[in-house]
Amino acid sequence: MRFEDILHNGRLWAVVYDEDTQDILTKTFADWLNPSFLEDFFNRNSQDLESFFHITNIDIAIYDTIADASSLACLILDIRPDANLDLLFRPLENHRIQEMLLSREKAKGKRQTTHGSWLRIYAIKLGEGIYLITGGAIKLTHLMSEREHTLNELKKMEKVRNYLIDNGIFDIDGIKEESL
Repeated sequence: MRFEDILHNGRLWAVVYDEDTQDILTKTFADWLNPSFLEDFFNRNSQDLESFFHITNIDIAIYDTIADASSLACLILDIRPDANLDLLFRPLENHRIQEMLLSREKAKGKRQTTHGSWLRIYAIKLGEGIYLITGGAIKLTHLMSEREHTLNELKKMEKVRNYLIDNGIFDIDGIKEESL
């Protein structure tokens, strides 16, 4: 596992897993912008799409996903010096009220019409305004533990968090040293 500085300013990092050639953020957005990937995903998860979002037309789900992914990419990849990632990311656990070391976070799309966004980017917070992306998912159910693909995202977050702790990486300085 290695880490890439996505914005080249030390604020947004992404994991490159050993089995991958590209960082997980690039891979996630590539999937979300790929109509073939989305058609396959929504065909496999059509019951969730209909049950939770009341959408029966997969073409609508594909269109909405591509639009939301484009919008979310613009928000996350904002290179302005005053861009604040803390405004996008929230605690993964909705009930968490205090900061914790290497906390698990999520960012979600900002859909304005018909239904909420099902897109999620998962990250570990390294410090104020500094995040390490561990993955992303199309979340069509209430709990991540309800489906294998979102449960895998939880496992990846925990794997990365454990890697950081085991290697004494607790902040941006540790990530920078590891990336040399």
